[in-house]
Amino acid sequence: MSTQIQQSDAESEQGDSPQERRLERKRVDAEEREARAESAADEEGEHVSLVVYRYDPEVEGKTKPRFDEFRVPLKQGMTVLDALIYARDRYDSTLTFRHSCRQAVCGSDALFINGSQRLGCQTQIADLDAETVRVEPLPHQDVEKDLVVDMEHFYDQMHAVEPYFQGETPDGEEQLQSRENREKIKMSTRCIWCGACQSSCNIAAGDNKYLGPAAINKAYRFAMDEREEDDLKEHRLNILEQEHGVWRCQTQFSCTEVCPKDIPLTEHIQELKREAVKDNLKFW
Repeated sequence: MSTQIQQSDAESEQGDSPQERRLERKRVDAEEREARAESAADEEGEHVSLVVYRYDPEVEGKTKPRFDEFRVPLKQGMTVLDALIYARDRYDSTLTFRHSCRQAVCGSDALFINGSQRLGCQTQIADLDAETVRVEPLPHQDVEKDLVVDMEHFYDQMHAVEPYFQGETPDGEEQLQSRENREKIKMSTRCIWCGACQSSCNIAAGDNKYLGPAAINKAYRFAMDEREEDDLKEHRLNILEQEHGVWRCQTQFSCTEVCPKDIPLTEHIQELKREAVKDNLKFW
């Protein structure tokens, strides 16, 4: 009798009626059946081998870099980011990588995929035409954990070129820009700060002080804006003319090749070199 009273008291504390508990049990059973059906479907379909770089400096036994392989069901339209999310959710919740918008806008998921810098959300597995997809962190960057790299130095280089408009707005007047000038700088404004270009640059790999293609492109966007005063443009060119600026570029076009936004980075750097030469010409 006392056991029944205790059970009744426990049920009262939970606040669930027998009917509610039955409904909850049915819901859980339905979810389990759905999960089993989905798992069975995944096993039957086409799969891709996802080989992922792993490294965790804070966990004993994982401080040495290694590669883990995950068997991922291939679905139409699946991106590398989709595959990584599947591997994390189904196999290993400690798998670490950056992602946000999933629309190639935020630039947070730049990775080294099958030997090339790409955005995980923009790269469809079918387009890679490979049974094995190898995913690594961006080269020439310090790895924090798994696929996450330290971007602090990259951001420092970006800020070094003062990537903001410094023109003065005339009192009571609009600060207009011509269509031609807007067209000239349009491509340079598409940068999403993903770091793919910096990672691909052999000069940046060997010269830690080199501004790099991303920062120089950002400087181009403002240096070529007709709304900036001449003295401000000259100030920006002085930043770019320094030893580790535009003259370190050796025109290899590797940055242009990997840019997910198709920005002609190398061309912009060469144009700034020409502007720097003109800025230093003296006529007596």
